[in-house]
Amino acid sequence: MSTRILFLAWQDPESRQWFPIGRLDAEGSSASYRFRYTRGVERAQRESYFPLSMEFPHIGKDYRSKNLFATFGNRVMARSRPDRADHLRSLGLEENADPIEILSVNGGRRVTDAYQVFPKLSKDERGKFTSRFFLHGWRYMPGAARERIDGLKEREDLRVAIELKNPATGLAAQIQTEDYHMIGWAPRWLAPDVAAAAGETGECAARVVRINPLPPPSPQRVLIEMTGRWDKHEPMTGEDFVPLVGD
Repeated sequence: MSTRILFLAWQDPESRQWFPIGRLDAEGSSASYRFRYTRGVERAQRESYFPLSMEFPHIGKDYRSKNLFATFGNRVMARSRPDRADHLRSLGLEENADPIEILSVNGGRRVTDAYQVFPKLSKDERGKFTSRFFLHGWRYMPGAARERIDGLKEREDLRVAIELKNPATGLAAQIQTEDYHMIGWAPRWLAPDVAAAAGETGECAARVVRINPLPPPSPQRVLIEMTGRWDKHEPMTGEDFVPLVGD
């Protein structure tokens, strides 16, 4: 099994701005783990006084462990929970899904802190990529859009539109239905790479994977799969994503 990569993001509670601040590598079938801060943490400290994690108190250290670090492991539902199978189904995952697979979909959000987790985008030999995520921002949509969300069907095709001047994020990737209802957004950290696909090849599309009923955690309402292709673009390689400790 190849190395799987997750990024850790932090949100400034005052400005509400998100910063990618760390990278977790799950290395091979032995499931050993490595955490390093990325250059995004320097920007977060400079612009928003980011407080270093208690588990990772040294910005320039290369942290390694045979067990998943608590910062990440605490964001995965325990195997002993009786509702675990239902939770995994809501994520579109099988019961044998491992923590990295779970975190790659659920985002690791907790009400007790300002962190979130997301997987590194990767492309195959033809430049194609696939990303699964829960629709963002749908709770703030007007009534007509929310009614359209209630009527979504699994495997329904969706459109992706690039928004250049979103008031909150600047660049954003809108998710629209085929009949042009704007129903929400892709996660903001996907927007630059989605825009690159739209600009390079024009190949970027989405579809509904699963609709979860209310009232379970409403951020996990609509699970979406996005696909696309780049010619030359390398995803998630900007300054914020570069580890402070090299290989």
